[in-house]
Order: sequence, then structure tokens, then C-alpha cells
Amino acid sequence: MRRSFSVALERYGYQVRAAADGLTGLEVFREEDFDLLILDVMLPGLDGIGLCRRVRETSLVPVLMMSARGDGLDVVAGLEAGADDYVAKPVETYVLVARMRSLLRRATYAPAPPGGPAQGEGRPAAGDVLEFGDLRIDTAGMEVSLAGRPVALTPTELKLLLEFAAHPGIVLERHTLLRDVWEYGWDGDSRVVDLCVQRLRRKVGRDRIDTVRGFGYKFQR
Repeated sequence: MRRSFSVALERYGYQVRAAADGLTGLEVFREEDFDLLILDVMLPGLDGIGLCRRVRETSLVPVLMMSARGDGLDVVAGLEAGADDYVAKPVETYVLVARMRSLLRRATYAPAPPGGPAQGEGRPAAGDVLEFGDLRIDTAGMEVSLAGRPVALTPTELKLLLEFAAHPGIVLERHTLLRDVWEYGWDGDSRVVDLCVQRLRRKVGRDRIDTVRGFGYKFQR
């Protein structure tokens, strides 16, 4: 599978570095700069979930998790570890490429992690500074701070926050967020939204995003 996907992605024009196990993958990641990581949950040695946690200690690079059990606990664990999205195996190459392209587009929103460069380029040239209490969002510089301290967000977390900030006080349904943030159709998995909201709450304040049961989420003005 590793070899076949590598060949297929190279045909789409991507440069690919593949690793057979998690520890080797971590070494390769530390040696080079990557625009996107695809992690299989069932990697030998250090599994994909553990590798994702190690990556998130230093980087906001987009992470796509691949799981053989699309409806299992692996998906939840992977997203909680910091993955931005997931695909269930077996997966067609065109589906994998579509999810990759969506993540790479999202990466243009990414702020710089503490002490590191921004993931992605093409930031907006102009924008407003939005303030919600002690939460400050610079939409031009793509920088977020809470009580004066910078907040490191993954590309998906940042795009989700910008979507909420653009609609304060308005209930956003899960399928709307899947469409506008993850670029899914109606068949997207709402767990992706729920777990990303949980991660975002931990970073910007749990009481800032309300759950509206049966509908979705509402960002406090």
C-alpha cells in the first residue's frame, strides 16, 4: 500500500517520502520540511497516533490520518491527537488526493508556531483585528492571542475559528462547518467537527463556543 500510494501520488505531481514504521517516519520528519503528513494508524513500532502526538509537539503541519476502521476508536484517538482529517481504508487514490488538496488549501491560513515558520503561504493581504473579550484574532497576520499570549492553532483549527468569528452569535450546523471548513459534502463525518471544536475550546476557552444540541455550535459575541 505504501509503495502503490507513493507511485500514484507522484503521478499527481507530489514529491513523496515514505517510511515503513513510525520511528523512521519521525526521523524523516525531523530531517526535512513537509507540507503534509499522511499517517497510518497501524504503523509498527510507534503507531500513527503516537507519531501524530510527537509531531504536534513542534509543528502545525497538516496531518491526514488513515485508518482501517473508519467507524472505530482509532478515528477518535487520531483526531484527539491532533490530526486534521482522516480517511478510512481502503481508499481510492482520487479520494485521498481530494482530502490532501483540501488540507493544503487550509494550510494557507496557518499562523507560525512558536519559534517556527508558518505552514503554507498565500496569507490574506488585508483584514481586520477581531476581539472577543481577551481573545484577539488578527485576520491579516493570521495570528491569535488569548490574554496577550499567542495561541498556536493547526490550519484546521484556525479556519474553524475564523468561521466562528465571522458568524458570532449564530448557530452553525455541523454539515455547514463540514462544507465550509473541511470541504466535505453531506456525507462527511460530524465527529471531525466535534473533536476539532473540543481541541479549539481547550486553546481559546471552553465557554467561548456553545453546543446547541441537535443543531451545532454557536460562538459567543
